[in-house]
Amino acid sequence: MTPVTQRPFRVGLVQMSCSTDPVENLEKAVQKVREAAKAGAQIVCLQELFRSQYFCRKEDADLFDLAEPIPGESTAAMAKIAKECNVVIVASLFEKRAEGLYHNTAAIIDADGALMGIYRKMHIPDDPLYYEKFYFTPGDLGFKTWDTRYGRIGVLVCWDQWYPEGARLTALQGANILFYPTAIGWHPGEKTEYGPRQLDAWLTIQRSHAIANGIYVAAVNRVGFEQGPDDTGLEFWGNSFLADPQGQVLAQASSGKEEILVHECDPREMDTVRRNWPFFRDRRIDHYGDIAKRWLDK
Repeated sequence: MTPVTQRPFRVGLVQMSCSTDPVENLEKAVQKVREAAKAGAQIVCLQELFRSQYFCRKEDADLFDLAEPIPGESTAAMAKIAKECNVVIVASLFEKRAEGLYHNTAAIIDADGALMGIYRKMHIPDDPLYYEKFYFTPGDLGFKTWDTRYGRIGVLVCWDQWYPEGARLTALQGANILFYPTAIGWHPGEKTEYGPRQLDAWLTIQRSHAIANGIYVAAVNRVGFEQGPDDTGLEFWGNSFLADPQGQVLAQASSGKEEILVHECDPREMDTVRRNWPFFRDRRIDHYGDIAKRWLDK
């Protein structure tokens, strides 16, 4: 019998917009998972913080009320639809771990509805309209993989996607695919001048993770313009995509509308690529100790 980690599997990437109503967003996500499963998806990934609009555009202590425990309401809803549709779900949530302790967390739910575990976002940004350090404690669980019913998956979250170390450490645990639930977009005042290069950089860095590790990479972003009464807002650029182990884009969504991408991944392709590009074989692990230092002073 072929090991589960070597069987082809179909991923579903749900790119959607969000309203200001968390209940409405949860119901919408459940329906999108059902649609992805109907289209043949076996592992479905939702975008970052899908239960709300991207609230980190400002620092507001009242917005901590959006957080929830894990397990909790959202994981219960995802478990129910996972079992109903026989799919694995990656669900990105605002986790309330304890009073005053919050994380940006992805829950991994297997096809039988069981909560397999969580990944807490390791790299936390702090930029205009991305004030995540105000809300999220950096993850303390490290980089992890899970043997789901359909394959071994690794999950990182948004800002993690700019760091090759996270991708490498997850790939080294035998993942067949790296999922990146994401919420990224353009500042209104920057899009004209910087928009194309920002999007290209985002696509390029994640395709590079696929190439360097000989692994499938899936990024799942939101769409829509989100603005509050006291901020300039963000236009989320969508473009959710799946790249193969050579970095080729197999499927890509648009920048402006809700879409569900469904595409097959074949882990055996990873072996073929790694035989021809044997980066793991040629790594000089005996000389990489300094990578754990903040800076190399001369």
